[in-house]
Amino acid sequence: MGIDLGRESAPDATTLLKFRRLLEDKQLTDTIFTTINAHLAAKGLFLRRGTVVDATIIEAPPSTKNEKGERDPEMHQTKKGNAWHFGMKAHIGVDAESGLVHTVIGTAANVADVTQAQDLLHGDETDVFADAGYQGTAKREESLGTPVNWHVAMRPGKRRELAGHGWAQKLEWVEQIKASIRAKVEHPFHVVKNLFRHRKTRYRGLAKNTAQLHTLFAMANLMLARRLVLNMHARGASAV
Repeated sequence: MGIDLGRESAPDATTLLKFRRLLEDKQLTDTIFTTINAHLAAKGLFLRRGTVVDATIIEAPPSTKNEKGERDPEMHQTKKGNAWHFGMKAHIGVDAESGLVHTVIGTAANVADVTQAQDLLHGDETDVFADAGYQGTAKREESLGTPVNWHVAMRPGKRRELAGHGWAQKLEWVEQIKASIRAKVEHPFHVVKNLFRHRKTRYRGLAKNTAQLHTLFAMANLMLARRLVLNMHARGASAV
């Protein structure tokens, strides 16, 4: 940050709070996200032919032991598997080639993934990849007329039903290829939730937490881009 701690003190909590609120009020976290992505795109790291969409739950404090005596009214409860979760969802659209995040949307946890799918596209892609939770996306009203091919995973139960057919092996091969492409979306989630340790919301309200998500995924893109560049250099050196 350019602060010489030998000459000046570190910013106190109040200064950081005012700065964070300034970023939120002026929607500057979105600007940070788009500016970093524009820089990465200029370096050729966004190919824009395909997008992978997915969402992850960010837990929120369920306790009512606070000043208002209530849980965050903008967060909601949802069931995943056999467990209930209270909080929000981070929906992202990821470049299918590089794995870099180009779109971030924050909603309450009970919002269905499929309802946000169309808004996660940047408009230039020809193919979109998604897990089984996005079944039916291509038939939704907002998706009609969109010139993209939706490659949505088959539901596990359906795959088991078809396992006895002669062409089941080819079907399984296709599903594995789609899964290998979808795996790109797990990389930014891993950086944000495991490396940055952002598993729970820090603030009340969707706006503040979504603003933070834009900053976190912008920083995640920088980390992932660095790995991409290092890998490209390594492959170039090995080829020589």
